[in-house]
Amino acid sequence: MEFLRPATWDEALAAKAEHPTALPISGGTDVMVEMNFDVHRPSAILDLNRITELTEWSSDGDVVRLGAAVPYARIIEELSGPLPGLALAAHTVGSPQIRNRGSVGGNLGAASPAGDSHPALLAAGRGVSVEAHSVRGVRLVPIDEFYVGVKRNSLEPDELIGAVRIPVADGPQQFSKIGTRNAMVIAVCAFGFALHPKDGTVGTGIGSAAPTPRRAVEAEEYLRGVLAERGLWESGELLGPEVVQRFGELVKAAASPIDDVRGTADYRRHALAVMARRTLTWCWNDYRKQIRSAA
Repeated sequence: MEFLRPATWDEALAAKAEHPTALPISGGTDVMVEMNFDVHRPSAILDLNRITELTEWSSDGDVVRLGAAVPYARIIEELSGPLPGLALAAHTVGSPQIRNRGSVGGNLGAASPAGDSHPALLAAGRGVSVEAHSVRGVRLVPIDEFYVGVKRNSLEPDELIGAVRIPVADGPQQFSKIGTRNAMVIAVCAFGFALHPKDGTVGTGIGSAAPTPRRAVEAEEYLRGVLAERGLWESGELLGPEVVQRFGELVKAAASPIDDVRGTADYRRHALAVMARRTLTWCWNDYRKQIRSAA
């Protein structure tokens, strides 16, 4: 096994072009587990720990450009305002040691349907995109198109994830996760939700309940229609139990889970409906408070 340790981003891209099967590593929280259990034995390891720009983030006020190796701990500490849903998801990732090493870029590279950041990224809006870098240039991959199969993403063999572009939240966001305990656990299922009052839309993200992370598109469209038709964005009135219930049913219908050692398909569907109802209620209550404060 070759070990490649570039000092710059250009060197890293050149190394990936020359060794397309090389496995990138930064935090190593997924890669080393698979290697230690001999699940994956790559021909080469591409160590990105010397590439400092991957650990940086910036914002123009509308979009956060999150470097692929910014650890979860810093997302919690520095980005809970502009990216509240992702910060909440980051709180649930592993132990403090894992949160200090693991990153969204690593989660995307692994593309596990149980990855904690995926539901929050999907819910954050259709403007979320992944920067796929190579010696050929930079390609922006919409988050909806990034996941293509179980632990498979849409990166080309010579591409590396440089950053993720995420719109700054313009409304409340929430994240909910079911597991056998509160921390250091792989999700039985997870759900991300966001209100986007600027364009009158809502966002959803389902985790660990389908071959890939996915949106609950029909649930989004249903709720968007209700909010618009009833003028609820302007009034901030209560949604009503029938709306909340129907939203949960549509989220449940969007999942296609399996039975495994962590939970049954039926339990995952039930849990998703509960999480959908709760996150919608929490976000709408927060939004109503914002409306009243503005008035």
